[in-house]
Amino acid sequence: MKKLGYTLVFAISAFAFTACNTNTKDAKETADSLNEVKDTSGLSSGILVVEDDALFATKATNGNLAELEFGKLASERATNSELKSFAKTMVTEHQNSNEELKNLAMAKNITLPGAIDKDYQKDFDDLNTKKGKDFDKKYADFVIKEHQKTLDIMENQAKNGIDTELRDFASKSAPKLRTHLEKIKKIEINLK
Repeated sequence: MKKLGYTLVFAISAFAFTACNTNTKDAKETADSLNEVKDTSGLSSGILVVEDDALFATKATNGNLAELEFGKLASERATNSELKSFAKTMVTEHQNSNEELKNLAMAKNITLPGAIDKDYQKDFDDLNTKKGKDFDKKYADFVIKEHQKTLDIMENQAKNGIDTELRDFASKSAPKLRTHLEKIKKIEINLK
């Protein structure tokens, strides 16, 4: 009965929190907001990690979702065969990473975004207007920028994260991201 009470209080709080906010939020902002209102005591419906670890999970998920969406588009529209193959690899590997992170988040009651945020959506819409070599160059530039950003996030979490499983996830993900980054930099040289 007590768990039901905690769950009900949490649900009402989350609803009130989102209902009172008139600003339109993207999926990542909404997930971050929901995680902020969750109790961090670990009791019943509370979040089971500190806020910084939850923010890491939403950032990493947002990045994975972006790599998936951009990779799907590039696997269809890239003109360079090496880049097209790389994009297909990005879809597979970031889907796997996202599934693993989703399972960790579910076990820790972390709300994750279900779609890319508005900044990534703007970048996606811009990429979607490009064709041919312009598309290839824009996609490669995006992947380089995003993998460097995500690698920094992973390395920070691996070093400073509180939750052991999220820290291990970041430690395991960082070398893969570094490999992706090295590969896309080599591909990009051939696009010039």
